[in-house]
Amino acid sequence: MKKYFSLVLFAHSIFALPFAIIGFFLAIYTTDANFTLLLFILMLCCMVFARNAAMAFNRYLDRDIDAMNPRTAMRDIPAGKISASQALTFTLLNCALFIATTWFINPLCFYLSPIALAVVLGYSYTKKFTALCHIVLGIGLGLAPLGAYLAVTGTFNIVPVFYSLAVIFWVSGFDIIYALQDEEFDKDHELNSIPAFFGTKNALHISEIFHILSAIFITLPIFYLDLGWLYYIGVLFYILLLIYQHIIISPTDLRRVNKAFMTTNGIASVIFALFFLLDIWF
Repeated sequence: MKKYFSLVLFAHSIFALPFAIIGFFLAIYTTDANFTLLLFILMLCCMVFARNAAMAFNRYLDRDIDAMNPRTAMRDIPAGKISASQALTFTLLNCALFIATTWFINPLCFYLSPIALAVVLGYSYTKKFTALCHIVLGIGLGLAPLGAYLAVTGTFNIVPVFYSLAVIFWVSGFDIIYALQDEEFDKDHELNSIPAFFGTKNALHISEIFHILSAIFITLPIFYLDLGWLYYIGVLFYILLLIYQHIIISPTDLRRVNKAFMTTNGIASVIFALFFLLDIWF
């Protein structure tokens, strides 16, 4: 189990999971739906299974590229900690568990489950043909709040779409920052990314634009819901942490990319979700 957790970097679930919880309790807060522990657990299981499938498949598909890149050569498959066939089997198992779990939620989630899997698995191919791969990754994680809302209600609403768009641009922005580490490698091996296509300086500007858009979409629910000062504090923390990661990264100093990628963004999602929940409860 430990080696599979390492394969899928289970700790990185901290990015989308808080927004899935936001989508779930947004549905409880804004509709007549009642909280049920079983449904909440099923939603969390869907999050885990979909992310496990996506990450394991990405590691499986990129195993040869990872082996050539000094930064990633010690990842589980190229390092021999887990075989490619084991990673693929783990992917298929989690896909099956994801679809099976949606069956117990509601018909809409079940019918949409193959589309969700197509997005999160399809991302792994995108770096081979488009620099927009970061946006595809963002869309994959951006399904979390909308999917959780659908799990409760079985219907669409504009507010969870705002949160999904916030996640899309947030993830796209910080994935661009993360990809700065591989700019030269991507160019040498004809892999696509915004840093490889536009260069470090312009890539950081694009990341800034994406994060501005994320801040806008995280703010828009204020005009649609009866939210109070706790929500405003959460938005402020979120925006300040977006700004902070751009302060600590510059075109000439990429030493703190991992801090910007993992620590700052993980804190941003957790703090924002916490203040959202406090606001709707109190």
